[in-house]
Amino acid sequence: MAPDRTSAKIKLEDIIKQVEGQRFPPVEKWNPEFCGDIDMRIARDGTWFYMGTPIGRERMVKLFSTVLRKDDDGKTYLVTPVEKIGITVEDAHFIATSMEVIEEGGQQLLKFTTNVGDEVIAGEKHPIRVEVDDESKEPRPYILVRGRLEALISRNVFYELVDRAETRKEGGRTYLAIKSGDTTFSLGQLDDGDV
Repeated sequence: MAPDRTSAKIKLEDIIKQVEGQRFPPVEKWNPEFCGDIDMRIARDGTWFYMGTPIGRERMVKLFSTVLRKDDDGKTYLVTPVEKIGITVEDAHFIATSMEVIEEGGQQLLKFTTNVGDEVIAGEKHPIRVEVDDESKEPRPYILVRGRLEALISRNVFYELVDRAETRKEGGRTYLAIKSGDTTFSLGQLDDGDV
């Protein structure tokens, strides 16, 4: 039976007090009791809502983003040392809103920045993956940010990736590939007409 969303007697101010001042609290090490779900949602476009209203304070959104954790059960929680509260995530936890190409030691590194200020360099620890929507056939690219939390790569950033990608053939298939450091990522298979 799913917990009642109204059963969690949580005050957002209490969560803020517990984690304020820590850049990335060690949420993976905390194992508090589950307190129920709260009416908080991260929409597909990256907007955070509380009780149906967008959270307009950027500082508050950034603070909450530091205590997110996605567990083995596939659910996302706000986690503090004493509370674990379920929230709804419509797609990804973050949006990768910009990309910077860094040339270092003859290699290209792709640095992504999210809507909450996280910065990650694509590579083995921060892989890029692309899903294709079954109906629309549109690509949905993601990059792993931390833990099991991903950022949806915004459309304009994905176009930048595609512009920098090269065509590769492997196993009779043609695909777009992009390299960051020593790691190569597929941006998707091409149809014969696209080559």
